Amino acid sequence: MIVYQVGGAVRDELLGLPVKDRDYVVVGVTPEEMLKQGFRPVGKDFPVFLHPRTHEEYALARTERKTGPGYKGFQVHASPEVTLEQDLARRDLTINAIAKDSEGRLIDPYGGVNDIRAGILRHVSPAFVEDPVRVLRVARFSARFEQFSIAPETLALMRAMADNGEVDALVPERVWQEIAKGLMEKKPSRMFCALRESGALERILPEVERLFGVPQPAQYHPEIDSGVHVMMVVDCAAARNYPLPVRFAALTHDLGKGTTPPEEWPRHIAHEERGFELIKPLCQRLRVPNDCRDLALVTARFHGLAHRALELRPETLMKLLQETDALRQPQRFEQFLQACAADACGRTCFENSTFEPEEFLLLVLKAAAGIDAGAVASQCVDPAAIKERVAQARLAAVKEWIQHRRNAVLQ
Repeated sequence: MIVYQVGGAVRDELLGLPVKDRDYVVVGVTPEEMLKQGFRPVGKDFPVFLHPRTHEEYALARTERKTGPGYKGFQVHASPEVTLEQDLARRDLTINAIAKDSEGRLIDPYGGVNDIRAGILRHVSPAFVEDPVRVLRVARFSARFEQFSIAPETLALMRAMADNGEVDALVPERVWQEIAKGLMEKKPSRMFCALRESGALERILPEVERLFGVPQPAQYHPEIDSGVHVMMVVDCAAARNYPLPVRFAALTHDLGKGTTPPEEWPRHIAHEERGFELIKPLCQRLRVPNDCRDLALVTARFHGLAHRALELRPETLMKLLQETDALRQPQRFEQFLQACAADACGRTCFENSTFEPEEFLLLVLKAAAGIDAGAVASQCVDPAAIKERVAQARLAAVKEWIQHRRNAVLQ
């Protein structure tokens, strides 16, 4: 029984990054021998075990043979005769195909160490094309490691997988899993740009692909291109360490601009409502979690109003609070404002700007929520009038706060 540390832990140590999880490959044993030593089986598709004390994952060395489309179309062979080099050969990138033995010696049959030094994401073997998830993984690594570039020959294989329909075999849950991970990386735009360069973005997220090349008014968007703007917005959300729902809302907030008739360019009248309608089927198609879907819908529909908040009448502000369900879901409203703030700074020359409506709308919400609804209800003789009276009291509180704010500015 020979144990090697493999994969991301070895790679991250070489990069000087903190190691989160350690994975191991075991050569020369059978599943029965692992069980005798107290390891607990957890693998469904291939032999993976948890260490009896550390609970870290130990997988038997294995090879894979393509038998059908998609990332599940593989026949796995695990036996004591499978070598470490054979196991490493089935991995996606050379930087992930480095092993370390118990003495700390590196085993690097595919040049991963040199590719780490050169900052290159390169496939291990031509078998790369057999697993469509690898297109997403390479794009995600591009977002994680800003200093790395994708090898031209690897990008060519990614293009081939998009062209021949292999990418279409991806299951929705796995696509979302990789997109979500990519959005949480340091530079999410690099993931979507890599997918676009490979031709896979059009297959996976055509709603985002359509934004590129669509112009916007230069006085508001010096970057002009709608796709470039959205990439800047997701990077701004990442730079501010916003949570996943905010980053997904940032990605999808302007989808409606991709359906604006060219004769109306660079204006995008009613793009908010059109974007709202596009997000529904997108989220259904990719099985997007409810919290991400709901925030994306609210952001797409109301981000335009939020940007104009300082100009809106109190009645319109109250309508915004009601339609975003801000009084019942204040945390989601805060995330909505974070997405709007990312939208504001995701523009050329506005990267360090302050989104003034954010604080303003939070104070408007505070004024409206400060009303004692129970006290108002107790003064109503007609129960049917309670809802209207509470709404009136909240509107009055918002008006009073706005007037107080104006007086303070004048003084």
